[in-house]
Amino acid sequence: MTDSSRPVVVITGAAKRVGAVMAEAFCEAGYDLAISYRHSRGEAEAVAARCEAKRAQSCIAWPLDLSDTAALAPFIERIAAHYGRIDALINNASSLFPTPLARATEAQWDDLFAANAKAPFFLAQAAAPHLARTRGCIVNLIDIYGERPLAQHPIYSMAKAALGMMTMALAKDLGPDIRVNGIAPGAVLWPESGKAETERRELLARTPLGRAGEPGDLARTALFLVRDAPYVTGQIIRVDGGRALSV
Repeated sequence: MTDSSRPVVVITGAAKRVGAVMAEAFCEAGYDLAISYRHSRGEAEAVAARCEAKRAQSCIAWPLDLSDTAALAPFIERIAAHYGRIDALINNASSLFPTPLARATEAQWDDLFAANAKAPFFLAQAAAPHLARTRGCIVNLIDIYGERPLAQHPIYSMAKAALGMMTMALAKDLGPDIRVNGIAPGAVLWPESGKAETERRELLARTPLGRAGEPGDLARTALFLVRDAPYVTGQIIRVDGGRALSV
């Protein structure tokens, strides 16, 4: 266990994309970090190394398979033993792929619900005793598609809707010691599998700000919810350039 008195943030899926930007933002803000990855060990270790270059003993990267429910509590306990405290859990890791009704499988259901709803719940369960001691918080990365479904992605949309309800339910159940909030991104990063240029233009045309967001927009929102919002709980903040206003 380290002897650091700095607050500790756990971020799942922080090897790359939004999670990596969040990790470095929290490091810059003076937090110590534990980040998880599934397959992207090299990228996760690079994120940890960049944080370590800024401040020694500030970041650890450990593997975690969100579909392995039995591994979730030990992951949290390992972090608590290492740092001696946990101040925030950010459920960032996600799984996203289309599941048209005619071709959807039970395995796809299990994958999408494990990453987007089941694992966040059981990570929250494991972290709750530690968060209560620090009067900490949970931040869930949801999606605007948890409110209005994405075509051909019914299971993903349903799982994110479940995560949104979980956010509100846990805020009610875990208060006053633990705050629970969510962030619902819009077009911040295009899917790793790509998106056609025509689709991008059409999507941005329905966004009042007329452009895509940046991972830093989500990182700053997460930092606000963790550090600067002691009287905010049960809220889901849309970071979508106003896109949810379009019908």
